[in-house]
Amino acid sequence: MTPRLASALVNGLLIGLTAVTLFPLLWMLSVSFMPAGAASTLPPPLFPETPTLANYRELFVRAGMVRWLMNSLLLAAAVTLCSLAFNTMAGYAFAKLKFAGRERLFRTLIGALVIPGQVAMMPLFLLLKQMGLVNTYGGVIVPAMAGIFGIYLVRQYARTIPDELLEAARVDGAGEFRIFLSVVVPLLRPVLASLAVFTFLACWNDFMWPLIVLTDEDLQTLPVALASLSREHVQDNEMMMAGSVVTVLPVLVLFLALQKHYIQGLLLGSVKG
Repeated sequence: MTPRLASALVNGLLIGLTAVTLFPLLWMLSVSFMPAGAASTLPPPLFPETPTLANYRELFVRAGMVRWLMNSLLLAAAVTLCSLAFNTMAGYAFAKLKFAGRERLFRTLIGALVIPGQVAMMPLFLLLKQMGLVNTYGGVIVPAMAGIFGIYLVRQYARTIPDELLEAARVDGAGEFRIFLSVVVPLLRPVLASLAVFTFLACWNDFMWPLIVLTDEDLQTLPVALASLSREHVQDNEMMMAGSVVTVLPVLVLFLALQKHYIQGLLLGSVKG
């Protein structure tokens, strides 16, 4: 097989896989602009004959989509900011600060990664109930303030920072907190961008935990509210597709905007084990 033929086969395969991956998303977008009932015909149309924004108007005017959208934005932004703060400090401490039991504690955290999150849901719910955080935004934010994966990601990247740079700052009289803010955080920007995207996506798409801890309809997030709405509008495929577009679009835009930093942070974080 010639190199040109091999290259053509590989490119053709990649194009085919891309088309298979994008087709459901593009069809979802197309159906969201169809009139009610148009997508239920056989065979279903690929494109709307008469595009309409009626489904989006129904969602935002009557279904309360604005409230759910703001809930998701608020929670995702708060969780992302808290996660960046706590994971960055913990990851840096495990990477560069010496304290008793550091390695043993870190190995314990890594071992906890194998425990499914569903196992901890009941104890966590009972703990939040004792704290009075059930059916509040705090019930979603507090458990996500720090995560083992985030600590591990920051630690691996922080280990690539030269110790000589930190020692030079200490010799110049800078305190540990000043070193962290002025020296370490700027160097951690690529991995922080990766962690921010990962955390925002995880919180935005989370369905199970908001469903458990938020019982008030006014506090629900988009995935939970959309699932509840689908039970009331079982036959309204077009409106459900419009809701799915509203749910997917913000995180898709965020990922595309930060894609370069996201990939760079993941790659550079694995340079030093």
